[in-house]
Amino acid sequence: MQLKQMKYVVMSMLTVFACFFNQLSLYQENFTKRDPFTIDLFIVGLFAVLLFYFYRKQDTHKLHWLQKILILFISLFMVLGSSFHEINSWDMLFATPLLWVVTIFRFIGYTFLFHTLFQVLDDWLDKKVKIKKTNNGFLNYFDEHPIKVSIVVLLACWAIYLIAFYPIILSPDPSYQILQFFNIPTKYTTYAIPLSPDVNLTNHHPVIHTMLLGGFLKFGRLFSSDNFGLFCYSLFQTAVLMSALIATIVVLKKERVPVQIRLVVLLLYALVPMFPFYAMSGVKDTIYTSLIIFYGLFLYGFAKNKSFSWKYYALFFLNLLLLALFRSNGIYVIVLSLPWLILFKKQYRKVLLVLFVSFLGLYLSYDKVLLPSLKITSGSEREMLSIPFQQTARLAKEYPGSFTKEEKKVVDHILGFDTLGKRYQPEISDPVKNEYNPHTTKEELMEYFKVWFQGFLKHPEVYVEATLNNIYGYFYPGHTRWYIYSNYYSLINDEGVVDYHYNSLQPLRDILAAWGNAFPYIPGIGLLSNIGFHGWLLLLLSVYSVIKKKSEYLYVLLPFLVSLLICIASPVNSYFRYAMPYVFFMPFLVSVFVSELKLKKDK
Repeated sequence: MQLKQMKYVVMSMLTVFACFFNQLSLYQENFTKRDPFTIDLFIVGLFAVLLFYFYRKQDTHKLHWLQKILILFISLFMVLGSSFHEINSWDMLFATPLLWVVTIFRFIGYTFLFHTLFQVLDDWLDKKVKIKKTNNGFLNYFDEHPIKVSIVVLLACWAIYLIAFYPIILSPDPSYQILQFFNIPTKYTTYAIPLSPDVNLTNHHPVIHTMLLGGFLKFGRLFSSDNFGLFCYSLFQTAVLMSALIATIVVLKKERVPVQIRLVVLLLYALVPMFPFYAMSGVKDTIYTSLIIFYGLFLYGFAKNKSFSWKYYALFFLNLLLLALFRSNGIYVIVLSLPWLILFKKQYRKVLLVLFVSFLGLYLSYDKVLLPSLKITSGSEREMLSIPFQQTARLAKEYPGSFTKEEKKVVDHILGFDTLGKRYQPEISDPVKNEYNPHTTKEELMEYFKVWFQGFLKHPEVYVEATLNNIYGYFYPGHTRWYIYSNYYSLINDEGVVDYHYNSLQPLRDILAAWGNAFPYIPGIGLLSNIGFHGWLLLLLSVYSVIKKKSEYLYVLLPFLVSLLICIASPVNSYFRYAMPYVFFMPFLVSVFVSELKLKKDK
């Protein structure tokens, strides 16, 4: 056999080994000759043969160094993710010398697979095609009337959710917000020291969203019922999300993306259940996601070097304000993305700098002056400390004896040491953070970080594991978890302040909820709602923006890359609400980017 043929045999065998070898069984020491792989050996062999021919045919060219780095990153998380997903530790990979060897071989097998897939993608993008104009009547009508058709299609497909979940889907967070609107104490009141004992409203959840929810409810109470008011909010929120999604289709038309692709994007918005479910969910993230979609579209306009009227700049300024007000993360998204546009786009520099400075002034006045004057307490600093708190908690669980008496005292004052190890949950920091002492001073927090650093010196591997365990799902598609709200939550009824209830269409709600919950597990299309897969896509688009010399797309990608960083620093692993901004914007990003690289367009 020729040396090159042997290379493809080895590559195919290692890839099959990476994808199907039962490493968990080997780790648990119940590995037998009958279960070396997770599927039937015949299928394994068939897959190996197909891979051999695939590798032999697609070994076409060398890759850019950025592609190679991304391949190593993805392959690493495929291996790490499989272990953390199974046992919340990397012990499945490194506990014994034999497992080390298996892990290395699996990592190499994944790198072969992704290396070849990148070659396939390169070859596909390099082959320009021209989409012929269609004679289809519906497509022509959609092309001429994108807004009208989009509204009709989305309303037709989303109406069943509006009816089934009338008046609204209230999960815990918006329920607590409504209680705060009526000045009823909630758990969020205790997270920070109140500025006034008479004011139970806090900015843990954005005040503007809390007032919007409560305002609609009171409006409905004046004219009909609490349910009617909540439904009016649902209609408002649905209109906001629908407007943002339709705006992406309008921009795709302006960028001459073929009408066939635009129709596919519209159908995704209409039929993939995450869109209508979040249209009907009262969480703050729906409006925030809509606003960040608009922000991305504004940045895309600036990146394409277009000229704009003063109305465009005024709307952009309003978008900046609302984006920061509807979620605390919004200010970080803007501050870490907009300055790059100001720095490198000279034709917009003066006006954008004026808008940026004015925005910061108004936001800081709101956050540091207006809210305190109204005795509205800010959110707790604990929200930014998920990573170190999780690291300390894991250390307390695995090595409680590594803390000195004084170190225990410092940690106990801030987090409660005696129960810290028991409260630790590898993929969510809330049980740890919930015991945070709101009276902690800056000096005491500094003392804690000294203890934290000493813990890192003693057991750095524990800190790394704690962090990976809390973030791996954002880069590992094999970790699929709950992602929509559908259940009835009666908290506001239990408090006796609101009369909120679903209608009698429980069987219809059950069907829709089953469809929504099953969607992520459907092979292929289920990836449309997979958080890890979208993390890959975001990094992939960033890499190709560089190597294809489409740097203007980096300006558009920046706010969503920042959103990914915020997910990494967040308290929950692979939490869909946190990833919504880039998941919902991804159909636009992929469509416009692929169209730019792949399609021939008439000049």
